[in-house]
Amino acid sequence: MFSASDVKSLREKTGAGMLDCKKALDECEGSIEKAIDWLREKGIAKAAKKSDRIAAEGLSQIYINGNKAVVLEINCETDFVAKNEEFKSVVDKIGEAILKNNATSNEEALNIKVDNETVEDLIVGLSSKLGEKISFRRFTAATIKDGEYFGSYIHMGGRIASLIAIEGGNSDVAREVAMHAAAMRPLYVNSSEVPETVLEREKDIMRQELLNEGKPADKIDNILVGKVRKYYEEVCLENQIFVKAENKETVGKYLENNGAKLLFMIRFEVGEGMEKRQDNFAEEVMNQING
Repeated sequence: MFSASDVKSLREKTGAGMLDCKKALDECEGSIEKAIDWLREKGIAKAAKKSDRIAAEGLSQIYINGNKAVVLEINCETDFVAKNEEFKSVVDKIGEAILKNNATSNEEALNIKVDNETVEDLIVGLSSKLGEKISFRRFTAATIKDGEYFGSYIHMGGRIASLIAIEGGNSDVAREVAMHAAAMRPLYVNSSEVPETVLEREKDIMRQELLNEGKPADKIDNILVGKVRKYYEEVCLENQIFVKAENKETVGKYLENNGAKLLFMIRFEVGEGMEKRQDNFAEEVMNQING
């Protein structure tokens, strides 16, 4: 069985109508993940990518010192607090402390001392002062060697943080690719990074879509070759068309033309994969007035 909140969640993730969402959950015994696939196979889902939509407030930032870098995300409840200067200052303190102390896990990071108190105490104190839940969500540390370059880009004031590392080329080339990654939301560096289970799931969905469209069964494997290529162009950084290209060259080709090789990508988008807080501010104000 499934609840009304399951129908609402599926509708938000796919953009499908309420009746279609109910039918999908009926067909899939209440499994939201299977229902998403069912809706996609039927051509009903408008945008399954919404399953990873921005769903919480806060900041993603990047801190670099020489050959070391840290990308982190710290969350709060509202955009108002995310723009608060004290919140920003604390995020910077934490990011710089992690970079300096070479933390390798959230637990280590939370125990780092900053101004005679731990990062965890710093967050608790800020939460109490600003009146919102503030949480240390994640960070990734990275290092490069001499002859390698970081490229970083912060979009929308800290909504998206994109860090790229390349071998060869220069820091300007790396930054251009970091800007592209921020804008185009790649999930993987290249096709070899796509997990086999993910690829097979996508192919199953593509195959079912083609069958539903009436394509001959003996032609589907040939059609799939092109659809898989298109999928790689959507989700793999090196396969994407470079946003600044005038001749539709891929990011991989852009790097090759500049004597560079892509090493890795770290991309954080605030709140991705988290359920967004739903506020009815008019109702909240009225409740306060009537209370």
